[in-house]
Amino acid sequence: MTNVTDPATAGGPSGASRGGRRRVTLVLLAIVAVLAVILTGGALAYAKQFEGKALPGTTVLGQDVSGQTPAQISSMVAERAEGVTVSVTADDEVHEVSLADLGASVDADATAAAAVEREDDFGAVISSTWSGEHPVDPVVSVDEQAVSDFASSLVPEDRTDPVNASVSYDEDADEWSVSEATPGLGVDPTELVETVTAQAATLSDFSVEQPIEEIAPAITTEEAEETLASIASVLEQSMTVTDPEGDTLEISSERRSSWMSVAESEDGKSLELSVDEDAVREWVSERAAKSTVEAKDGIEQVDADGEVVEVVAEKTDGLEVTNTDAVADQLIEALKGTTALEATFESRTVEADVEQVAAPEEEDEATEEESSEEEATTEDEEEATPTGEKWIDVNLSDKSVTAYVGDTPVWGPRSMVDGGEGYETVTGTYEIYLRYDMQDMTNASRYDEDDEEYYYTEDVPWVQYFHGGYGFHGAPWRSSFGYSGSHGCINLPVSDAKWLYDWAGIGVRVESHY
Repeated sequence: MTNVTDPATAGGPSGASRGGRRRVTLVLLAIVAVLAVILTGGALAYAKQFEGKALPGTTVLGQDVSGQTPAQISSMVAERAEGVTVSVTADDEVHEVSLADLGASVDADATAAAAVEREDDFGAVISSTWSGEHPVDPVVSVDEQAVSDFASSLVPEDRTDPVNASVSYDEDADEWSVSEATPGLGVDPTELVETVTAQAATLSDFSVEQPIEEIAPAITTEEAEETLASIASVLEQSMTVTDPEGDTLEISSERRSSWMSVAESEDGKSLELSVDEDAVREWVSERAAKSTVEAKDGIEQVDADGEVVEVVAEKTDGLEVTNTDAVADQLIEALKGTTALEATFESRTVEADVEQVAAPEEEDEATEEESSEEEATTEDEEEATPTGEKWIDVNLSDKSVTAYVGDTPVWGPRSMVDGGEGYETVTGTYEIYLRYDMQDMTNASRYDEDDEEYYYTEDVPWVQYFHGGYGFHGAPWRSSFGYSGSHGCINLPVSDAKWLYDWAGIGVRVESHY
Protein backbone atom coordinates (compact mmCIF):
# COMPACT_ATOMS: atom_id res chain seq x y z
CA MET A 1 0.00 0.00 0.00
CA THR A 2 1.45 3.35 -0.91
CA ASN A 3 1.24 6.36 1.50
CA VAL A 4 0.86 9.80 0.00
CA THR A 5 1.93 12.85 2.19
CA ASP A 6 -0.07 16.15 2.17
CA PRO A 7 2.25 18.93 1.00
CA ALA A 8 0.79 21.39 3.40
CA THR A 9 1.46 19.05 6.21
CA ALA A 10 4.78 17.71 5.17
CA GLY A 11 6.63 20.73 3.66
CA GLY A 12 5.13 24.08 5.17
CA PRO A 13 2.63 26.60 3.60
CA SER A 14 1.08 25.77 0.41
CA GLY A 15 1.61 27.89 -2.76
CA ALA A 16 -1.87 29.27 -2.36
CA SER A 17 -0.99 30.59 1.08
CA ARG A 18 2.19 32.33 -0.16
CA GLY A 19 0.30 34.03 -2.95
CA GLY A 20 -2.17 35.42 -0.45
CA ARG A 21 0.50 37.07 1.59
CA ARG A 22 1.94 38.73 -1.49
CA ARG A 23 -1.41 40.15 -2.30
CA VAL A 24 -1.72 41.60 1.19
CA THR A 25 1.75 43.23 0.87
CA LEU A 26 0.85 44.80 -2.43
CA VAL A 27 -2.36 46.13 -0.99
CA LEU A 28 -0.51 47.63 1.97
CA LEU A 29 2.04 49.26 -0.36
CA ALA A 30 -0.72 50.67 -2.44
CA ILE A 31 -2.38 52.10 0.64
CA VAL A 32 0.93 53.70 1.77
CA ALA A 33 1.47 55.15 -1.70
CA VAL A 34 -2.00 56.62 -1.70
CA LEU A 35 -1.48 58.08 1.76
CA ALA A 36 1.90 59.53 0.67
CA VAL A 37 0.29 61.20 -2.29
CA ILE A 38 -2.46 62.57 -0.10
CA LEU A 39 -0.02 63.81 2.58
CA THR A 40 2.40 65.35 0.06
CA GLY A 41 -0.32 67.19 -1.71
CA GLY A 42 -1.64 68.46 1.59
CA ALA A 43 1.80 69.63 2.70
CA LEU A 44 2.35 71.48 -0.54
CA ALA A 45 -1.00 73.15 -0.20
CA TYR A 46 -0.17 73.95 3.43
CA ALA A 47 3.14 75.52 2.41
CA LYS A 48 1.51 77.47 -0.41
CA GLN A 49 -0.69 79.44 1.97
CA PHE A 50 2.42 81.00 3.68
CA GLU A 51 3.95 82.37 0.50
CA GLY A 52 4.94 86.06 1.16
CA LYS A 53 3.53 85.85 4.68
CA ALA A 54 4.85 85.21 8.16
CA LEU A 55 5.71 81.54 8.70
CA PRO A 56 4.26 79.39 11.47
CA GLY A 57 5.62 80.24 14.92
CA THR A 58 6.38 83.91 14.06
CA THR A 59 5.42 86.35 16.84
CA VAL A 60 5.68 90.13 17.20
CA LEU A 61 5.30 91.59 20.67
CA GLY A 62 4.14 88.16 21.86
CA GLN A 63 1.35 88.08 19.29
CA ASP A 64 1.22 85.23 16.76
CA VAL A 65 1.38 86.73 13.25
CA SER A 66 1.67 83.43 11.34
CA GLY A 67 0.15 83.73 7.90
CA GLN A 68 -0.20 87.53 8.09
CA THR A 69 0.94 89.82 5.28
CA PRO A 70 3.50 92.58 5.79
CA ALA A 71 0.73 95.17 5.55
CA GLN A 72 -1.26 93.44 8.31
CA ILE A 73 1.79 93.17 10.57
CA SER A 74 2.81 96.80 9.88
CA SER A 75 -0.67 98.05 10.72
CA MET A 76 -0.70 96.11 13.99
CA VAL A 77 2.74 97.44 15.01
CA ALA A 78 1.84 101.05 14.12
CA GLU A 79 -1.38 100.83 16.10
CA ARG A 80 0.46 99.46 19.14
CA ALA A 81 3.09 102.22 18.86
CA GLU A 82 0.51 104.99 18.71
CA GLY A 83 -1.23 103.65 21.77
CA VAL A 84 1.85 103.72 24.03
CA THR A 85 1.70 106.25 26.85
CA VAL A 86 4.78 107.18 28.86
CA SER A 87 4.26 108.78 32.26
CA VAL A 88 7.12 111.11 33.19
CA THR A 89 7.07 112.49 36.74
CA ALA A 90 9.03 115.73 37.26
CA ASP A 91 8.83 117.97 40.32
CA ASP A 92 5.70 116.11 41.57
CA GLU A 93 3.95 116.70 38.26
CA VAL A 94 3.05 113.83 35.93
CA HIS A 95 3.41 114.38 32.19
CA GLU A 96 1.82 111.80 29.90
CA VAL A 97 3.47 111.77 26.51
CA SER A 98 3.80 109.52 23.47
CA LEU A 99 6.88 107.75 22.23
CA ALA A 100 7.10 110.30 19.42
CA ASP A 101 7.19 113.13 21.98
CA LEU A 102 10.29 111.47 23.43
CA GLY A 103 12.04 111.12 20.10
CA ALA A 104 11.34 107.37 19.73
CA SER A 105 10.51 106.29 16.18
CA VAL A 106 8.89 102.90 15.43
CA ASP A 107 9.46 101.62 11.88
CA ALA A 108 6.39 99.43 11.41
CA ASP A 109 7.23 98.56 7.78
CA ALA A 110 10.76 97.45 8.68
CA THR A 111 9.36 95.33 11.52
CA ALA A 112 6.90 93.65 9.14
CA ALA A 113 9.67 93.01 6.63
CA ALA A 114 11.75 91.32 9.35
CA ALA A 115 8.77 89.11 10.29
CA VAL A 116 8.37 87.67 6.78
CA GLU A 117 11.98 87.61 5.63
CA ARG A 118 12.55 83.85 6.33
CA GLU A 119 12.49 81.39 3.42
CA ASP A 120 8.94 80.32 2.55
CA ASP A 121 9.69 77.15 0.50
CA PHE A 122 8.19 73.75 1.33
CA GLY A 123 11.08 72.66 3.57
CA ALA A 124 11.13 75.94 5.50
CA VAL A 125 7.39 75.85 6.12
CA ILE A 126 7.47 72.24 7.36
CA SER A 127 10.57 73.01 9.47
CA SER A 128 9.01 76.13 11.01
CA THR A 129 5.92 74.11 11.95
CA TRP A 130 8.02 71.91 14.19
CA SER A 131 10.65 74.44 15.33
CA GLY A 132 8.53 76.37 17.82
CA GLU A 133 8.08 80.13 18.31
CA HIS A 134 10.12 82.66 16.29
CA PRO A 135 9.87 86.11 18.02
CA VAL A 136 10.56 89.32 16.03
CA ASP A 137 11.35 92.57 17.88
CA PRO A 138 9.95 95.88 16.59
CA VAL A 139 12.45 98.11 14.77
CA VAL A 140 12.74 101.16 17.03
CA SER A 141 15.24 104.08 17.05
CA VAL A 142 15.64 106.64 19.83
CA ASP A 143 16.98 110.18 19.25
CA GLU A 144 18.91 110.77 22.48
CA GLN A 145 19.13 114.51 21.85
CA ALA A 146 15.35 114.69 21.50
CA VAL A 147 14.95 112.87 24.81
CA SER A 148 17.40 115.31 26.44
CA ASP A 149 15.54 118.28 24.98
CA PHE A 150 12.24 116.93 26.35
CA ALA A 151 13.83 116.51 29.78
CA SER A 152 15.07 120.12 29.67
CA SER A 153 11.59 121.33 28.71
CA LEU A 154 10.27 120.02 32.03
CA VAL A 155 12.11 122.78 33.90
CA PRO A 156 9.64 125.62 34.59
CA GLU A 157 10.38 128.74 32.58
CA ASP A 158 10.69 130.85 35.71
CA ARG A 159 13.65 128.79 36.88
CA THR A 160 17.05 129.83 35.61
CA ASP A 161 19.79 127.84 33.95
CA PRO A 162 23.20 127.82 35.63
CA VAL A 163 25.46 130.72 34.57
CA ASN A 164 29.19 130.13 34.18
CA ALA A 165 31.66 132.58 35.66
CA SER A 166 33.39 134.80 33.09
CA VAL A 167 36.31 137.22 32.79
CA SER A 168 36.09 140.42 30.73
CA TYR A 169 38.01 143.62 30.02
CA ASP A 170 36.52 147.13 30.13
CA GLU A 171 38.51 149.26 27.68
CA ASP A 172 37.10 152.56 28.98
CA ALA A 173 38.06 151.77 32.58
CA ASP A 174 41.17 149.76 31.60
CA GLU A 175 40.10 147.08 34.04
CA TRP A 176 39.68 143.30 34.06
CA SER A 177 36.85 141.85 36.16
CA VAL A 178 35.13 138.58 37.06
CA SER A 179 31.41 137.91 36.69
CA GLU A 180 30.47 135.40 39.37
CA ALA A 181 28.96 132.02 38.58
CA THR A 182 25.39 131.31 39.67
CA PRO A 183 23.77 127.87 40.03
CA GLY A 184 20.51 127.09 38.30
CA LEU A 185 17.84 124.39 38.14
CA GLY A 186 17.98 121.77 35.48
CA VAL A 187 17.86 118.10 34.68
CA ASP A 188 20.26 115.24 34.17
CA PRO A 189 18.56 113.34 31.32
CA THR A 190 20.77 110.25 31.57
CA GLU A 191 18.20 108.02 33.32
CA LEU A 192 15.37 109.16 31.05
CA VAL A 193 17.44 108.46 27.94
CA GLU A 194 18.37 104.97 29.20
CA THR A 195 14.79 104.10 30.19
CA VAL A 196 13.27 105.26 26.90
CA THR A 197 15.92 103.38 24.95
CA ALA A 198 15.28 100.17 26.91
CA GLN A 199 11.44 100.34 27.03
CA ALA A 200 10.54 101.79 23.65
CA ALA A 201 10.90 98.46 21.81
CA THR A 202 8.29 96.81 24.08
CA LEU A 203 5.58 99.13 22.69
CA SER A 204 3.89 99.10 26.05
CA ASP A 205 3.13 101.81 28.60
CA PHE A 206 5.82 102.59 31.16
CA SER A 207 6.63 105.19 33.80
CA VAL A 208 9.83 107.03 34.65
CA GLU A 209 10.89 109.83 37.01
CA GLN A 210 12.90 112.82 35.83
CA PRO A 211 14.21 114.78 38.83
CA ILE A 212 14.61 118.56 38.56
CA GLU A 213 17.63 119.48 40.61
CA GLU A 214 20.10 122.26 41.27
CA ILE A 215 22.76 122.32 38.56
CA ALA A 216 26.17 123.70 39.40
CA PRO A 217 27.81 125.91 36.73
CA ALA A 218 30.52 124.25 34.68
CA ILE A 219 32.90 127.17 35.31
CA THR A 220 33.09 128.36 38.91
CA THR A 221 33.91 131.81 40.27
CA GLU A 222 37.13 130.38 41.73
CA GLU A 223 38.24 129.20 38.29
CA ALA A 224 37.53 132.63 36.81
CA GLU A 225 39.56 134.30 39.56
CA GLU A 226 42.47 131.98 38.77
CA THR A 227 42.29 133.10 35.14
CA LEU A 228 42.22 136.73 36.24
CA ALA A 229 45.33 136.12 38.34
CA SER A 230 47.09 134.68 35.29
CA ILE A 231 46.24 137.81 33.30
CA ALA A 232 47.56 140.00 36.11
CA SER A 233 50.86 138.08 35.98
CA VAL A 234 51.14 138.74 32.25
CA LEU A 235 50.44 142.45 32.72
CA GLU A 236 52.98 142.76 35.57
CA GLN A 237 55.82 141.52 33.39
CA SER A 238 57.98 144.10 31.61
CA MET A 239 57.60 144.03 27.83
CA THR A 240 59.79 146.30 25.71
CA VAL A 241 60.79 146.72 22.09
CA THR A 242 63.97 148.61 21.21
CA ASP A 243 64.19 150.36 17.83
CA PRO A 244 67.31 150.57 15.62
CA GLU A 245 68.24 153.94 17.12
CA GLY A 246 68.34 152.44 20.61
CA ASP A 247 65.11 153.99 21.87
CA THR A 248 63.13 151.56 24.04
CA LEU A 249 59.35 151.42 23.99
CA GLU A 250 57.52 149.93 26.99
CA ILE A 251 54.33 148.17 25.86
CA SER A 252 51.64 149.42 28.21
CA SER A 253 49.34 147.07 30.13
CA GLU A 254 46.39 148.82 28.51
CA ARG A 255 47.64 147.96 25.02
CA ARG A 256 48.42 144.40 26.07
CA SER A 257 44.94 144.03 27.56
CA SER A 258 43.41 145.17 24.28
CA TRP A 259 45.10 142.23 22.56
CA MET A 260 43.86 139.62 25.05
CA SER A 261 40.43 138.08 25.57
CA VAL A 262 38.92 135.27 27.65
CA ALA A 263 36.24 132.91 26.37
CA GLU A 264 34.78 129.55 27.26
CA SER A 265 36.46 126.48 25.82
CA GLU A 266 34.72 124.60 23.05
CA ASP A 267 33.16 122.14 25.52
CA GLY A 268 32.07 125.01 27.79
CA LYS A 269 33.83 123.57 30.84
CA SER A 270 36.78 125.94 31.23
CA LEU A 271 38.05 129.44 30.42
CA GLU A 272 40.73 130.02 27.81
CA LEU A 273 42.95 133.08 27.37
CA SER A 274 43.55 133.97 23.73
CA VAL A 275 45.67 136.60 21.97
CA ASP A 276 44.59 138.56 18.89
CA GLU A 277 47.68 137.66 16.89
CA ASP A 278 46.66 139.71 13.85
CA ALA A 279 46.37 142.85 15.98
CA VAL A 280 49.78 142.18 17.57
CA ARG A 281 51.45 141.70 14.19
CA GLU A 282 49.79 144.85 12.85
CA TRP A 283 51.11 146.88 15.80
CA VAL A 284 54.64 145.49 15.43
CA SER A 285 54.55 146.25 11.69
CA GLU A 286 53.48 149.83 12.42
CA ARG A 287 56.33 150.25 14.91
CA ALA A 288 58.79 148.81 12.40
CA ALA A 289 57.44 151.19 9.74
CA LYS A 290 58.13 154.16 12.03
CA SER A 291 61.75 153.03 12.29
CA THR A 292 62.03 152.54 8.55
CA VAL A 293 63.71 155.31 6.57
CA GLU A 294 63.15 155.47 2.83
CA ALA A 295 66.32 155.89 0.85
CA LYS A 296 66.39 159.24 -0.96
CA ASP A 297 68.51 159.43 -4.06
CA GLY A 298 70.58 162.56 -4.45
CA ILE A 299 70.50 164.79 -7.54
CA GLU A 300 73.50 166.69 -8.87
CA GLN A 301 73.56 169.04 -11.83
CA VAL A 302 76.68 168.67 -13.97
CA ASP A 303 78.05 170.70 -16.85
CA ALA A 304 79.16 169.42 -20.23
CA ASP A 305 82.50 168.31 -18.74
CA GLY A 306 80.81 166.24 -16.06
CA GLU A 307 81.73 168.62 -13.28
CA VAL A 308 79.18 169.08 -10.51
CA VAL A 309 77.66 172.51 -10.86
CA GLU A 310 75.08 172.25 -8.09
CA VAL A 311 73.76 169.68 -5.64
CA VAL A 312 70.00 169.78 -6.13
CA ALA A 313 69.30 167.20 -3.40
CA GLU A 314 71.60 165.45 -0.96
CA LYS A 315 71.34 161.69 -0.91
CA THR A 316 70.01 160.05 2.25
CA ASP A 317 70.60 156.37 2.97
CA GLY A 318 67.57 154.37 4.08
CA LEU A 319 66.98 151.93 6.94
CA GLU A 320 64.97 148.71 6.80
CA VAL A 321 63.83 146.56 9.76
CA THR A 322 64.60 142.91 9.03
CA ASN A 323 63.03 140.93 11.90
CA THR A 324 59.44 142.22 12.14
CA ASP A 325 57.89 138.72 12.15
CA ALA A 326 60.33 137.42 14.78
CA VAL A 327 59.56 140.32 17.16
CA ALA A 328 55.81 139.71 16.69
CA ASP A 329 56.29 136.01 17.49
CA GLN A 330 58.21 136.87 20.69
CA LEU A 331 55.51 139.29 21.80
CA ILE A 332 52.69 136.79 21.16
CA GLU A 333 54.47 134.10 23.19
CA ALA A 334 55.10 136.55 26.05
CA LEU A 335 51.39 137.46 26.12
CA LYS A 336 50.47 133.79 26.42
CA GLY A 337 52.85 133.15 29.31
CA THR A 338 54.37 134.95 32.26
CA THR A 339 57.85 135.77 30.97
CA ALA A 340 59.29 139.25 30.39
CA LEU A 341 59.97 140.50 26.86
CA GLU A 342 63.02 142.43 25.68
CA ALA A 343 62.77 142.45 21.90
CA THR A 344 64.96 144.48 19.56
CA PHE A 345 64.37 145.51 15.97
CA GLU A 346 67.26 144.48 13.77
CA SER A 347 67.93 146.56 10.67
CA ARG A 348 70.05 147.01 7.59
CA THR A 349 71.14 150.11 5.68
CA VAL A 350 69.62 150.73 2.25
CA GLU A 351 72.16 152.61 0.14
CA ALA A 352 70.88 155.63 -1.79
CA ASP A 353 72.18 156.55 -5.24
CA VAL A 354 73.17 159.89 -6.74
CA GLU A 355 71.62 160.85 -10.05
CA GLN A 356 73.51 163.34 -12.20
CA VAL A 357 71.53 165.57 -14.52
CA ALA A 358 72.58 168.10 -17.06
CA ALA A 359 72.52 171.65 -15.75
CA PRO A 360 69.92 173.67 -17.65
CA GLU A 361 71.15 176.50 -19.81
CA GLU A 362 70.36 180.02 -18.64
CA GLU A 363 67.31 181.55 -20.22
CA ASP A 364 67.72 184.95 -21.95
CA GLU A 365 64.98 187.44 -22.63
CA ALA A 366 63.24 185.77 -25.53
CA THR A 367 61.43 187.31 -28.42
CA GLU A 368 58.37 185.64 -29.83
CA GLU A 369 60.60 184.13 -32.50
CA GLU A 370 63.02 182.75 -29.88
CA SER A 371 60.09 181.40 -27.87
CA SER A 372 58.86 179.58 -30.95
CA GLU A 373 62.31 178.13 -31.49
CA GLU A 374 62.45 177.07 -27.81
CA GLU A 375 59.04 175.40 -28.08
CA ALA A 376 60.27 173.58 -31.16
CA THR A 377 63.37 172.51 -29.22
CA THR A 378 61.16 171.27 -26.38
CA GLU A 379 59.12 169.27 -28.86
CA ASP A 380 62.34 167.78 -30.21
CA GLU A 381 63.42 166.91 -26.66
CA GLU A 382 60.08 165.24 -25.99
CA GLU A 383 60.36 163.29 -29.23
CA ALA A 384 63.67 161.93 -27.89
CA THR A 385 61.50 160.04 -25.34
CA PRO A 386 63.81 160.31 -22.31
CA THR A 387 63.29 157.61 -19.69
CA GLY A 388 63.16 157.70 -15.90
CA GLU A 389 61.14 159.33 -13.15
CA LYS A 390 59.31 162.59 -13.76
CA TRP A 391 60.38 165.30 -11.32
CA ILE A 392 60.34 169.08 -11.02
CA ASP A 393 63.34 171.18 -10.04
CA VAL A 394 62.53 174.45 -8.22
CA ASN A 395 65.71 176.53 -8.06
CA LEU A 396 65.08 179.33 -5.58
CA SER A 397 68.49 180.83 -6.29
CA ASP A 398 67.90 181.65 -9.96
CA LYS A 399 64.09 181.76 -9.66
CA SER A 400 63.50 179.01 -12.20
CA VAL A 401 61.42 175.86 -12.67
CA THR A 402 62.66 172.93 -14.79
CA ALA A 403 60.86 169.69 -15.61
CA TYR A 404 62.94 166.51 -15.86
CA VAL A 405 62.41 162.93 -16.97
CA GLY A 406 65.19 160.98 -15.35
CA ASP A 407 68.33 163.02 -15.99
CA THR A 408 66.93 164.77 -19.05
CA PRO A 409 65.44 168.29 -18.85
CA VAL A 410 62.27 168.27 -20.99
CA TRP A 411 60.97 171.76 -20.20
CA GLY A 412 62.56 174.90 -18.87
CA PRO A 413 64.17 176.44 -17.08
CA ARG A 414 61.20 178.83 -16.81
CA SER A 415 61.16 182.01 -14.77
CA MET A 416 58.91 182.10 -11.75
CA VAL A 417 58.07 184.19 -8.70
CA ASP A 418 58.67 182.49 -5.36
CA GLY A 419 57.77 183.53 -1.79
CA GLY A 420 58.78 187.00 -0.66
CA GLU A 421 60.24 188.02 2.69
CA GLY A 422 58.24 186.51 5.51
CA TYR A 423 56.55 184.10 3.07
CA GLU A 424 59.59 182.17 1.87
CA THR A 425 58.90 179.06 -0.23
CA VAL A 426 59.71 175.82 1.57
CA THR A 427 62.75 173.76 0.64
CA GLY A 428 62.98 169.97 0.57
CA THR A 429 61.66 166.95 -1.24
CA TYR A 430 57.90 166.77 -1.76
CA GLU A 431 55.24 165.25 -4.02
CA ILE A 432 52.25 166.81 -5.75
CA TYR A 433 49.25 165.69 -3.71
CA LEU A 434 46.34 167.93 -4.78
CA ARG A 435 45.37 169.64 -8.05
CA TYR A 436 42.69 172.05 -9.30
CA ASP A 437 42.33 173.41 -12.82
CA MET A 438 40.69 176.48 -11.22
CA GLN A 439 40.45 177.61 -7.59
CA ASP A 440 39.61 180.70 -5.54
CA MET A 441 42.46 181.55 -3.17
CA THR A 442 42.33 183.53 0.08
CA ASN A 443 44.08 183.93 3.43
CA ALA A 444 40.84 184.75 5.26
CA SER A 445 41.66 182.08 7.86
CA ARG A 446 44.55 184.27 9.09
CA TYR A 447 43.52 187.86 8.31
CA ASP A 448 40.35 189.90 8.49
CA GLU A 449 39.03 191.49 5.34
CA ASP A 450 40.08 194.96 6.49
CA ASP A 451 43.68 193.84 7.09
CA GLU A 452 46.20 195.05 4.51
CA GLU A 453 47.61 191.51 4.28
CA TYR A 454 44.21 190.04 3.38
CA TYR A 455 43.63 188.83 -0.15
CA TYR A 456 40.92 186.97 -2.05
CA THR A 457 41.69 185.97 -5.63
CA GLU A 458 39.07 184.24 -7.78
CA ASP A 459 39.68 181.71 -10.54
CA VAL A 460 43.39 181.04 -10.02
CA PRO A 461 44.30 178.62 -12.85
CA TRP A 462 46.26 175.36 -12.97
CA VAL A 463 46.94 174.82 -9.26
CA GLN A 464 49.18 171.96 -8.04
CA TYR A 465 49.94 171.68 -4.30
CA PHE A 466 53.13 169.89 -3.21
CA HIS A 467 53.33 170.78 0.54
CA GLY A 468 50.55 172.20 2.72
CA GLY A 469 49.42 175.43 1.04
CA TYR A 470 52.52 175.65 -1.17
CA GLY A 471 51.99 174.88 -4.84
CA PHE A 472 52.42 175.88 -8.49
CA HIS A 473 49.77 178.00 -10.19
CA GLY A 474 49.27 180.49 -12.96
CA ALA A 475 49.48 184.20 -12.07
CA PRO A 476 47.62 186.21 -14.75
CA TRP A 477 47.96 189.33 -12.59
CA ARG A 478 51.76 189.40 -13.04
CA SER A 479 53.51 190.87 -16.07
CA SER A 480 57.05 189.82 -15.16
CA PHE A 481 58.76 186.91 -13.40
CA GLY A 482 62.17 186.07 -11.97
CA TYR A 483 62.02 187.53 -8.46
CA SER A 484 60.64 186.79 -4.95
CA GLY A 485 57.26 188.27 -4.12
CA SER A 486 54.50 185.69 -3.67
CA HIS A 487 52.86 184.46 -0.48
CA GLY A 488 54.92 181.27 -0.77
CA CYS A 489 53.52 179.63 -3.90
CA ILE A 490 55.44 179.29 -7.16
CA ASN A 491 53.80 181.79 -9.54
CA LEU A 492 54.13 181.03 -13.25
CA PRO A 493 52.85 182.55 -16.45
CA VAL A 494 49.46 181.01 -17.21
CA SER A 495 50.75 179.16 -20.28
CA ASP A 496 53.68 177.70 -18.30
CA ALA A 497 51.39 176.73 -15.40
CA LYS A 498 49.10 174.90 -17.83
CA TRP A 499 52.00 173.07 -19.48
CA LEU A 500 53.25 171.91 -16.08
CA TYR A 501 49.70 170.93 -15.01
CA ASP A 502 49.21 168.84 -18.15
CA TRP A 503 52.62 167.21 -17.87
CA ALA A 504 52.77 166.48 -14.13
CA GLY A 505 50.26 164.70 -11.89
CA ILE A 506 49.63 163.35 -8.40
CA GLY A 507 52.81 161.85 -6.92
CA VAL A 508 55.30 163.69 -9.14
CA ARG A 509 58.39 164.59 -7.07
CA VAL A 510 59.27 168.21 -6.40
CA GLU A 511 62.81 169.24 -5.33
CA SER A 512 62.87 172.78 -3.91
CA HIS A 513 66.31 174.20 -3.08
CA TYR A 514 68.64 177.18 -3.13
